[in-house]
Amino acid sequence: MEIIDTHTHIYDKNDFGNDQEDVIIRMKKEGITHAILPNIDLNTIPDLLDFERRDPNHFHCMMGLHPENIQENYKKELNSILEEFDNHKYYGVGEIGIDLYWDQSHLKEQIEAFETQVDYASKNELPIIIHCRNGFKEIQNCLREFDKNKIFGIFHSFTGTKDEYEEIKNLGDFKIGVNGIITFKNSENLRKTIKEIPLSDIVLETDAPYLAPIPYRGKRNESSFIVKVAE
Repeated sequence: MEIIDTHTHIYDKNDFGNDQEDVIIRMKKEGITHAILPNIDLNTIPDLLDFERRDPNHFHCMMGLHPENIQENYKKELNSILEEFDNHKYYGVGEIGIDLYWDQSHLKEQIEAFETQVDYASKNELPIIIHCRNGFKEIQNCLREFDKNKIFGIFHSFTGTKDEYEEIKNLGDFKIGVNGIITFKNSENLRKTIKEIPLSDIVLETDAPYLAPIPYRGKRNESSFIVKVAE
C-alpha cells in the first residue's frame, strides 16, 4: 500500500529536532511514499527547505502564511512569503486560511492575506491548502470572489457536514483532508458524513505534530500514524 501524507509539519525542528531521521524511517516503513509540507511563516522556511533536501523526491514544500501568524504588520511578511516562489520550486500555496478560534481581532488582516494568497495561486495555477477554524462563512465569502474554475486544492482537517462538503465543492475543485480526528470517540457524526462522500474527494493527512489518531491521541503525531487514519 502506498500513502501520501498531504499535510505534515515534521520539518519543524521544535517538535522533531531530535529524531527526524527516525520519523522518516518509520514513515517510509509504513509505505508513505510522499509527504506535503505546508509552510507557516517566515521563521519556518529554513527548516522547511532543509528537510526537503533530505529527499526531494519524497518531500514536497508548499509556501504560505498561516492565519494564526497574521498581525497588523502582515503585509511585509506576506510580500516576503510570495517572493519565495521566485527563489524555489513550491508545489502550492499553503497553509493559508482564516482562524477565529482564539482571536478575532485580526479578521480584516486575515481576510486580506487569504485573498492575496488565493489570488496568487489562481494566477499561477497552483493548489491551495486551506486552514479553516471557526471561519467557514468568511472563507466562503472570500472564495466566491474568484473564478471557481481556477481555484483548486484541499480543505485541510475537514470536520464539517455533508451540506458543508457540498458548499465546498461549489467553491472550486477541492478535496477534503481527513486526519486523526476521524478516529476520536466524539467524531461519530464525522464518520457518518465521510461515508456519504466519494473516496475520490477525500485525501489523507496527519497535521503532525498535532491531532494524533487513536491509539496515539495525546502524543506527538507523526506521518507514520496516518495508517490509523486510513484504517
